[in-house]
Amino acid sequence: MPERALPYRPHNHQACVAQALSDAHAICRDENARLTPIRERVLELIWQSHKPLGAYDILAKLSSDGHNAAPPTVYRALDFLLQHGLVHRIASLNAFVGCAHAGEHHRGTFLICRQCGTVLELAMPELNQAIESAARAEAFLPDDVTLEVAGLCPRCQGEQTND
Repeated sequence: MPERALPYRPHNHQACVAQALSDAHAICRDENARLTPIRERVLELIWQSHKPLGAYDILAKLSSDGHNAAPPTVYRALDFLLQHGLVHRIASLNAFVGCAHAGEHHRGTFLICRQCGTVLELAMPELNQAIESAARAEAFLPDDVTLEVAGLCPRCQGEQTND
């Protein structure tokens, strides 16, 4: 598997989009799920940058594409993409980002730059195991764990030191 691009470093976003669509087609084929054109377009819009998009941002982009989509259409597409592990919801921003580990069972751990809005998904199985172990010690059974860490990405830290 090719090394994944870091969102705050310059890279070809089209490669991210192409990989996400390829993963989506494979996952939907394996799960016998239907990746409709609108679901595919919503996923593509989400992956066009590494900044989370809200449902109404997606709706505006669909409208500018010429789609006659209503909010329920966008929410149904997002629900489908969430259900199949193709996107994550960033609760603190009420927005969505593409899943960098589509097809793998995992918990979401995200670094969110509070200055530029870029989100980086981390693969941290040891952190997830620690959270689940701590929950079990309290006789708590977590069904959903998402960890969001706000701060500054390297690019924005550099901009602050150059001011």
